[in-house]
This record gives sequence, C-alpha cells and structure tokens, in this order.
Amino acid sequence: MAAREPAPEHVALLEKLIGALKTRGILTEEQLAAKKAATEKASPETGARMVARAWTDPAFRQRLITDGTAAAEEFGISLAGNPPLGVLEDTAELHHLVVCTLCSCYPRVVLGFPPHWYKSAAYRARAVRDPRGVLAEWGTMIPAGTQIRVVDSTADYRWMVLPVRPEGTEGWSEERLATLLGAEELVGVALPKLAQAKAA
Repeated sequence: MAAREPAPEHVALLEKLIGALKTRGILTEEQLAAKKAATEKASPETGARMVARAWTDPAFRQRLITDGTAAAEEFGISLAGNPPLGVLEDTAELHHLVVCTLCSCYPRVVLGFPPHWYKSAAYRARAVRDPRGVLAEWGTMIPAGTQIRVVDSTADYRWMVLPVRPEGTEGWSEERLATLLGAEELVGVALPKLAQAKAA
C-alpha cells in the first residue's frame, strides 16, 4: 500500500510550527536535522538486534527487561525526547500483544514507522476484544494454556516484545538470530520462525 502524501494544509501548519519554535530558540536547524536522520535510520532491524543480544547475553536480557531505554542506548539509540521504552518478555505461559487503542503510538526509534495494519481501526479494536482470533488470522496459534496479555502502547510509554527464542537456534550468531525477527514478531502478532532465517 503506497503512503499517502500529507494534505497541503497540514504541511503548511507544520512549517509554521517549526518556524515559531526556531524563532523562540526552542529548536535549531541542527536539532531538526538530527531528529530527521534518527527517524529515517530507525527500522525493525534495531529491535531485532536488541532481542538477538538478549537471547545470547543473560545480563543484557535483564537490563533490557528492566530498562528498555537504557538498553537501547547501549546500541547507540538515543530516546531523548521520546517516551520510555518498555520490553515485555514472552514465556511458555504468557504471550504479549502490543496495540495502541487510541491512535498509533509505537516505539519508532527501535522499530521504525508503524505498519499500516498497526494503525488500522480494525486491528486496534479487535486486538483488545479478540486477541486470540486476531493472532489466528496471522497464522499465529497460541496454545490454549498460554495466557495472552494485550498491552496498550501510549504517548507516555512505548512497548516492544521479547519473544521466546525458538528451539533449534543453539549456537547461532546474533546476526543470524536477528533475521528471525521483524515488526510483527516485535509487537507480538507473529512468532519467530526458523523457516525465515537467513544464513549469517
């Protein structure tokens, strides 16, 4: 699905706001350029590398769960000016599904721009009402004995999932493990699959 161009009036309003912030000394051109560069650089690959590190380094895994923001900064990712990052650890007994019920709050700094389906009204509503059914439509079958916890990503706190490491990946490098993960796995709508792994 092609991205829609913003309406001209929205562009004009944004330019007016940026101009006012610059005039008042609240924002500089350098800060704006740095923020734009960080936004364009962000992608699910960053979150995937963080999870792969957590799968292979127990100490980092604990830091990631305890303080996702600090863990991201270990990867050179600054969350300055962004909401804190929380990381939800899946287990055999508990599966997490992230949704923003109001709009499209998403950990963009570590996952890039939210996919179109994440922003859709259908996903936002149905993920809360029938999470198991939504996951089944993605081909994600969660065992009946596993609890599904839906977590609301908000303007105050953004969430990412730390999935269970798949069996059969013992001895894999971080680089190869990271190929198991994309946006879907990092918000909980899909599970890492060995079939999608690339040699590394």
